[in-house]
Amino acid sequence: MVHEGEQSRRIAEAREAAKLSQRQLATRSGIAQATLSRIEQGTRAAKMNEIVILADVLGCTISELTGLSSVQERLQCVARATDDADMKTMYSELSHYLELDAYLEDQGISPQI
Repeated sequence: MVHEGEQSRRIAEAREAAKLSQRQLATRSGIAQATLSRIEQGTRAAKMNEIVILADVLGCTISELTGLSSVQERLQCVARATDDADMKTMYSELSHYLELDAYLEDQGISPQI
């Protein structure tokens, strides 16, 4: 389990790396700025649905925000872009969805087919 202070630091660093203010992140994520402030200060833990939204808005993976991932260690990606897509972006997007899938599976939530 990741320490909440570590998670708070990771979220704040990801926001700063994205060059967003808390207010801008609040607008883009739909999470109240006061809530984001408490999360970054470590006085309130981010809920998983908030982490998923923040990862999407900040352009990072869930594991980058939580520090929890076994997917990153196992993921090997081979692809060829036909539209000049950036390999790093494709890897990041794939990691994000695989981590979300692993989290949902850990929570006992199966995919609906």
